[in-house]
Amino acid sequence: MRPCILRVHGRTERTSMQIKIVKKQPNSRMCFVCGLQNAFGLKSRFYELETGEIMAVFQPSSEHQGYPGRLHGGIAATILDETIGRAIMVKYSDAIWGVTVDFSMRLRKPVPLDREIRVVGRIVSDGKRTYAGSGEILLEDGSVAIEGTGKYLKMDITKIADFDHEGEQWRVVADANDPETVALTRQ
Repeated sequence: MRPCILRVHGRTERTSMQIKIVKKQPNSRMCFVCGLQNAFGLKSRFYELETGEIMAVFQPSSEHQGYPGRLHGGIAATILDETIGRAIMVKYSDAIWGVTVDFSMRLRKPVPLDREIRVVGRIVSDGKRTYAGSGEILLEDGSVAIEGTGKYLKMDITKIADFDHEGEQWRVVADANDPETVALTRQ
């Protein structure tokens, strides 16, 4: 699902949609993006949506800033790439991962540090060995701050690295604040 634009009497209106969360994806111990014990990491949570998309949620901290009060562009690229890369797990399983072949992004608006950030990603075409994906970092009002697209190689995690699920604590970590639905305001 791409961001929605509703035109009423020549004006662009924002639409809010209540979307069901189907499943939470695993976190790890030390990954920069999803590691829950990484002191400088994003500690992102990933949710699979009924739309077939994936949503990442994280709260940036001062260590993630570029200009004062703004998310660093490299950190924005990291979370956007990870979210699109994880979109393959929605369709297959957490044993198949997306390995980045090519990634680009377009910065439209600054991303503030003082609030929770949502990132939505999806598969736009799926081939035998690769897939293409797109995603957006959304601001509170639903406007798109940053857009990204990429091409990813589908790989079994056992072929990427020596991955010790237990040692890396790769598992779904339930949280009392995990939502059952999410209201996504799209412009």
